[in-house]
Amino acid sequence: MCGLAGIVSSHHVCVDEGILLAMRDAQLHRGPDEAGLYRGEGVGLAHRRLSILDLAHGQQPMVDEAAGLALVYNGELYNFPSLKAELEALGVVFQSRCDTEVLLRAWQQWGEACLPRLVGMFAFAVWDMRARRVYLARDQIGIKPLYYGFTSSGDLVFASELKGLLAHPGVERRLDPRALEDYLALGYVPDPKSIYRGVYKLSPGHWLSWRADDPEPVPQQYWDVPFDRTADVTEDEAAAQLRSLLDEAVAGQMIADVPLGAFLSGGVDSSAVVASMSRASRQPVRTCSIGFDHGGFDETVFAHRVAGHLHTRHFEQRVSADDYALLDTLAAVYDEPFSDSSALPTYRVCELARTQVTVALSGDGGDENFAGYRRYRLHAWESSLRARLPLSLRKRVFGLLGSIYPKADWAPRPLRAKTTLQALARDDVEAYYHSVSITSAAMRQRLYSTRFKHELQGYSALAVFRAHAKRAPTDHPLLLAQYLDLKTWLPGDILTKVDRASMAHSLEVRVPLLDHRLVEWASSLPPGLKLKGGTGKYLLKKALEPDLPHEVLYRTKMGFRVPLAAWLRGPLAKRVREALLTGAIAECGYFEPVMLDRLVRQHAAGRHDHSATLWSLLMLDAFLRRMRQPAATAMPPGPVSRVPVAGALP
Repeated sequence: MCGLAGIVSSHHVCVDEGILLAMRDAQLHRGPDEAGLYRGEGVGLAHRRLSILDLAHGQQPMVDEAAGLALVYNGELYNFPSLKAELEALGVVFQSRCDTEVLLRAWQQWGEACLPRLVGMFAFAVWDMRARRVYLARDQIGIKPLYYGFTSSGDLVFASELKGLLAHPGVERRLDPRALEDYLALGYVPDPKSIYRGVYKLSPGHWLSWRADDPEPVPQQYWDVPFDRTADVTEDEAAAQLRSLLDEAVAGQMIADVPLGAFLSGGVDSSAVVASMSRASRQPVRTCSIGFDHGGFDETVFAHRVAGHLHTRHFEQRVSADDYALLDTLAAVYDEPFSDSSALPTYRVCELARTQVTVALSGDGGDENFAGYRRYRLHAWESSLRARLPLSLRKRVFGLLGSIYPKADWAPRPLRAKTTLQALARDDVEAYYHSVSITSAAMRQRLYSTRFKHELQGYSALAVFRAHAKRAPTDHPLLLAQYLDLKTWLPGDILTKVDRASMAHSLEVRVPLLDHRLVEWASSLPPGLKLKGGTGKYLLKKALEPDLPHEVLYRTKMGFRVPLAAWLRGPLAKRVREALLTGAIAECGYFEPVMLDRLVRQHAAGRHDHSATLWSLLMLDAFLRRMRQPAATAMPPGPVSRVPVAGALP
């Protein structure tokens, strides 16, 4: 995997080499093996490489003066052998066996029309020397990141990570109030926003182009999840097709010239990937797991069971449940406020995996593809009730009941009816949005200061879900919930978490369950094959029954969690109190001090579980403290690649 950076001058002047180097080397961790630089008239491209394929070739930027193209690229094209054969049939001659050259030639041959042909994870920039135009593109699912924006002087800048952009002194650090509202609602900043005004993430399945004197670019979509419910298959036929698609995706992602392995949590998704790898490999698969010394959060017994069943070479590490010392490290890793607490064990499992392999396959995507989250079952049930009553009646009856029913965090789950009553008073989109919000809209309104409410001008993070739902190709409640997750939660939280945690350790992570062809196929399945009789991921589990123990497939889902509530009442109690009452959170002026104090006191006393909200505020405090620091300085450069400043293809 790699890190890229670039500057396109708005005045056709030569870009500053020192700034370009600083942007590149702020991302040293993404590519410690080699570094490259290209500067042409009005443009600069830079690259850091983590060598995975064709280690002797593929250096970047890859430049072909004769074709008038220069490319910087982060990712892997899993279908590059077939693309290469197609291009060779058209007369293209290759000088390497790397996917970078295939991508360059594909762009040369087809331009942006090549994008739907690409199978893999990627973010790249192509500079067209003749048209003096830059093109940026991101993969269909959003596995690899790409940030872009404009400097105060009007230059376009882009990089794999936000820290790459912030190394440019012309990029302003101005908080976007709407992005902050999104974060406090969801725990991450969803595409295409970033936490800063004027800095954006290129959305999954999109591309854009820009040249000097153009207005601000409008990204164009080239792919979307179809949810075309045309599949007419039996359960057995669908299970066989799924096994075939999974095996094809896994085999295609096992190509590497460096050591390769997999994450293994003992859950269904990672076990499915490892089972498929075991079928494709002649050698035992190397697997890695992280466990906690807190029994309620430790899945290693299941990982160990699967590893023994599949005869893998298993590596396991147990970490203390007080691993919250990573908090400030994570703030530096993620650049934006990011409050998914599973980032802690993800960081640790990537750290462990890197001691054994350079590439690891992950099971991410199974829940979104096959309806594995518990919230899907609840949403489908609530939606069936909503469909039986008119909205006006639901708002009067359930809205009233939801407002007066006590919020009983301490009570057994069947008695915690307040959230369900409130959900029944809403439409499907709003109800689903509230089900995934880490802090309710009502709580946020009580938390926000008058000043911050004025800056928001009535904006709510619900608008993100409304916009995606308006473009959704389905209105089926379950499928719509999946579509919304594929547009928000998956790229904004899950894939961001894994990309930054893995690249912090110079580890490449691949996600075969998110091969976009498999995603397309899964979206076409009847809802009853995904969620059946209260069983989520029904079809995936049925397809895996020949490979995995029943107790692994059908056990209660735990998730990759940490004991947040206990931490915030125990060893983190002092820190959260200081952060919220006297730290950067208190000083920023966006929150009501009385409400912050109330949150801390209620959680400490055990009257309410505010752990998700408190953790999000604690991570925001860590971000705000880092934001006060000067822009990142360039890290010591790694070995420089053989590509010259205006070089030819090696």
